[in-house]
This record gives sequence, C-alpha cells and structure tokens, in this order.
Amino acid sequence: MNLHPVTIALIAANILVSLKGFNNPSFFERYKFSIGAIRAGQRERTFTSGFLHVDSAHLFLNMFTLYFFADVVINWLGPIKFLMIYGISLLAGSLLALFFHRDEPYYSAVGASGAVTGVLYAAILLQPDMRLALMFIPIPFPAYILGIAYLLYSIYGMKTRIGNIGHTAHFGGAVGGYVVTLLFRPEVIGSHPIMVLLLALPIILLFILEKMGKI
Repeated sequence: MNLHPVTIALIAANILVSLKGFNNPSFFERYKFSIGAIRAGQRERTFTSGFLHVDSAHLFLNMFTLYFFADVVINWLGPIKFLMIYGISLLAGSLLALFFHRDEPYYSAVGASGAVTGVLYAAILLQPDMRLALMFIPIPFPAYILGIAYLLYSIYGMKTRIGNIGHTAHFGGAVGGYVVTLLFRPEVIGSHPIMVLLLALPIILLFILEKMGKI
C-alpha cells in the first residue's frame, strides 16, 4: 500500500511529538488537553494534545487506523480537504470535551483519536460500500453499521465514564468528520440518504440527552 506523502507526514508528526512526550514529562504536561489550563488561556492545548499519546500502544492504535483510512479520504477529496477534515475533527473533539467537562478543571486527555475518528467517518460517508471487521468479531459489517455502534458506545462511555478513554473527543471527532465531509460532498446525502440519516441519529441523541441532563 503506497501511502500519500500527507499521510506519512501526519503519522511522522504524531510519532515524533509523542516520543518527545514519552521522554519529557514537562513537555507532555505543558501541551496535553487540560480543562483548567485551557480556561486559563492556553487554548493551543486543544490542538497540541492531538499529537501526544499516553503510551506506544495508544499511539500505534491511532496510527494503525489512520494508515488504513487516510488515503481513502485523500483519494476522494485530495490532500488539502483531507487535512481540513483531520484538523477540524481534532478541534471538534477538543471543543466537545471542553463543553461536556467544563466544570471539571482537572480533566485532561491526549491523543489523535478525535482526528482519526473524523477521518474514519469521512471514509465511511465517501465509500459507504466499505466493509469493516473487528479483531474479536472477524465478520465484515457495512462500515456505517459499525460507525453507528461506535457512536452509541461513545455515548454510553461518556455517561458511565467507562475506562480511561476520551469518549467525548472520539464523539466530537466523528461529528466533525461527518459534518465537514457532507459540506465537501453534499451529493452523498442524495445518493445515500438512509445511511446519512442513520449516522446522524446518535449525534441527535447525544444532544437530546445533554439537554435533558442525562449525560
């Protein structure tokens, strides 16, 4: 698989910044996502945190996913729009985390998961016949079914705080990828309206639950 230079550059940037964070705790602490620090004015953390990871397994999982789906989006939209989806999804994940955890000054997070999830959802929208399989369920499913299931799991994770996972950033990234991809390719709505609607339902559900104070 010949990766686009932009994909290689993003993977390299994540690896280099993450390695710096592994070896320099003060660097890691200075640039991670932190509600208290962001509210104190260090807004760059909403972006820089997306290139830091807690350990090599966390880094590998995100880069492994990016490896498989980045070039799908680049092949459809080109490198500039791909980078816009990546960056907007990263920031959308941070902003949603900032919104939902605004009263938790000690809440912190790192990782490219929001950006990578946005790329994954862009790939699903652009190539809806794509089929995915999970390692523990080796049966291919339509990609959008797994996408919906993942968003519903993220809502559950946000509600129960299950695991040491930034579910909010994942969800925000998915929303960013979904919205920006439809802005770039609105014809997807006409060609696959049911899929587009189904992918929107968990997003609508999240904000209904938030309004009701259930999350």
